[in-house]
Amino acid sequence: MARNTNVVRLTQNQTKLSERKPTTAQRAWLIAGLEQAGGKLPLFDFQGQRINERTIKICIDQGWAEPWFHNPIKPDWLVCKLTEPGRDAVC
Repeated sequence: MARNTNVVRLTQNQTKLSERKPTTAQRAWLIAGLEQAGGKLPLFDFQGQRINERTIKICIDQGWAEPWFHNPIKPDWLVCKLTEPGRDAVC
C-alpha cells in the first residue's frame, strides 16, 4: 500500500533557482564584470558583438545581474552590473 507524503520530487527541468548554474555564454558575460569598476557588465563581447538580450534577461531573472541605470542615448540597451549572487555563481 502506497503512503501519501507531502514530498515533491523535482524533475530534471525543475531545479531550484539556487542550484542553477550559468551557461557558458552567461558565465563569460558575468566573468567580464568581475574586473570592472562597480561590477559593470559589458554591452559587447570580445569580438565586438552585442551581448544577446536573452542572456542578459536570464541573468537578471536569476539574480546574477541587475539593471544599473537607464541609457538615455540607447534606451533599448540594458546597462547592468554584477550582483553578489552573480559573483558567487562564477567564482
